[in-house]
Amino acid sequence: MAEIVLIHGMAQEQKSADSLEGEWLPDLAGGVRTAGDRDLADALWRNFRPGHHEARMAFYGDLFLKPGRMGAEERVAELSEVQQDLAEALAEEWLRAARDRAPDPGDRRAARRVLHDIDTGRTGEPPGRQGGRRLARPAVKGLARLSWFGRAGMAAAERLVNRSLVQVTRYMTEPGIYAEVQRRVAELVGPETKAIVGHSLGSVVAYEAALRLERELPLLLTLGSPLGLRTIVHDRLAGDHRAPDTVRSWVNLVDRDDLVAAEPDLAKCFADPRGILVSDWTLDNGVENPHSGRAYLTKRQTGLAVAEALAAD
Repeated sequence: MAEIVLIHGMAQEQKSADSLEGEWLPDLAGGVRTAGDRDLADALWRNFRPGHHEARMAFYGDLFLKPGRMGAEERVAELSEVQQDLAEALAEEWLRAARDRAPDPGDRRAARRVLHDIDTGRTGEPPGRQGGRRLARPAVKGLARLSWFGRAGMAAAERLVNRSLVQVTRYMTEPGIYAEVQRRVAELVGPETKAIVGHSLGSVVAYEAALRLERELPLLLTLGSPLGLRTIVHDRLAGDHRAPDTVRSWVNLVDRDDLVAAEPDLAKCFADPRGILVSDWTLDNGVENPHSGRAYLTKRQTGLAVAEALAAD
């Protein structure tokens, strides 16, 4: 059981709960310090050691490792036909976000061209190919060509795009993976839990975990969240697309250049009759990696939300 439950995002399969805690906790303490609470920051992390506030990482990256693969990542093409269609639809949503919001004008133009080709059928497919029989997967390929994903080169971009699409798709469509991820979160949540913090795909996990709580949770904190992605995420969520009844405060933080959060304002996507959801998309995580979970943790907005939750009765 933990006061703060942390949930990582996509493409973390080569790490562990311990290594991610070692990365996240200093950054979370830094965000709290930036927000002005030095004592609490010291209580979270000081002198290279965790403090007396228990924060634990719900790790699930190992579920996406396949024995015997010799280190090769799973690709969209290896999914079932239905899953491939969903991954392609997800890639199209991220392309639309790139068309509208990518910081690089070249990325905006490239996304516009790919989406135009998809809309007009100019994708290189033989006439009549649809659904799982499609070969080109133009949205997946187009996404990998964006500089937003490809700062480390084309090959790295293709791997990142495939890993991201595969992991989101498998979590949303495979009951075994879904249940095991939720089980790992649930075993860390107890009466003393004050905050559940999820980044990227972890924010989807966090939201659905919060729906299952039977006691009040002071804070649900979602960072760089794809919860607003209509095709594969939002429309497949558990519940009825409402702010969780047991959550006292839901804070959603987004860097405007974070294309994974294709809909940055979750207030447009979730009913919120109690007015608990604050969706702030004014953060600046820098140009190198706007989706960085660690960059989100260092922000004043993150520190204020966590400090208020830990002070809750």
